[in-house]
Amino acid sequence: MKTVFVGAARPNFMKIAPILAEVKAFPVVRPLLVHTGQHYDRELSDVFFEELGIPTPDLHMGVGSGSHAVQTARVMTEFEKVLLEERPALVVVVGDVNSTLACSLASVKLHVPVAHVEAGLRSFDRSMPEEINRMVTDSLSSLLFTTCEDANRNLSNEGVAPDRVHFVGNVMIDSLKNHIEIARQSEVLSRFSLAEQRYAVLTLHRPSNVDSEESLSRIVDAVCEVAKELPVVFPVHPRTRKGLTAGKFKKQLGQARDFLLTEPLGYLDFLRLLVSARLVLTDSGGIQEETTVLGVPCLTLRENTERPVTVSHGTNTVVGTDPARIIREAREVLAGRGKKGGVPPLWDGKASSRIAAVLAAWLEKKRN
Repeated sequence: MKTVFVGAARPNFMKIAPILAEVKAFPVVRPLLVHTGQHYDRELSDVFFEELGIPTPDLHMGVGSGSHAVQTARVMTEFEKVLLEERPALVVVVGDVNSTLACSLASVKLHVPVAHVEAGLRSFDRSMPEEINRMVTDSLSSLLFTTCEDANRNLSNEGVAPDRVHFVGNVMIDSLKNHIEIARQSEVLSRFSLAEQRYAVLTLHRPSNVDSEESLSRIVDAVCEVAKELPVVFPVHPRTRKGLTAGKFKKQLGQARDFLLTEPLGYLDFLRLLVSARLVLTDSGGIQEETTVLGVPCLTLRENTERPVTVSHGTNTVVGTDPARIIREAREVLAGRGKKGGVPPLWDGKASSRIAAVLAAWLEKKRN
């Protein structure tokens, strides 16, 4: 039965790749891969298909960028055409980007069931666009695949029927485990003249951090201090680069010692950086998960996280954007007092096989 898998942005591809590999074992699942084009830079899209072994998309919608409303509307309009042409039995969406919400809305309005991978995550901060996307997508979905027990509780508290929820683990970790040995062969450390355990990694892309000069300045001030103690590698997201064009940042970063700004990196190069980092500073949810499994101390530059299991079980500490706290917590890590943590339940690299089995059983039941 035809099943549409929707990809849109960098983190989506890491979640879709292992599921597409596993559904090959189930003839009832006839996958159709649709790339909405929400991320269209080579570094944020094409390179991930190449490195993760994802098949060329069957359809590429090419919606591009825009405001939340414009982008969501474009995806809905174009995806509706896909639904009317292909008539799938099921649409599978992942994560919490605008395409996740838009494709879910378009599907249910045409009475096509939706399965949501990474359901139930909540930051309880409705100022985050991703939180709205998560909540609405979950309310629309017939199948909800969760990564942790916190997500199960959130969905239960929201009145979601238990038979719709499937606790399967974390597909991001499937991709990590599938590629970790290949990533270790990357020469990215020598390319940037880095030594293992003697550098930090920074990523920033959340609007609340990078669209405000004040917020971005606070973070840059703190990380410049950290860079005085060990090199900091900063692969710069296109959205963040726009914010860094202000004159004050050019001067500040130009004077900072051992603060290395790079273009966005491919999955394997970036995973290699994470594996050997002494410390990671980020506002990315996915990186909080990856560092937890890798045992690398992570400081989350936000006031909250939709992945609290990375704090309760893992290596993550939520530090906000106060420069003094960022510097203090970073020095704790550098002094050997960072969180050790452990791996949450079912983050074992087999989430995608569990998802594939549930999808196949659901489709078989629908067919009969």
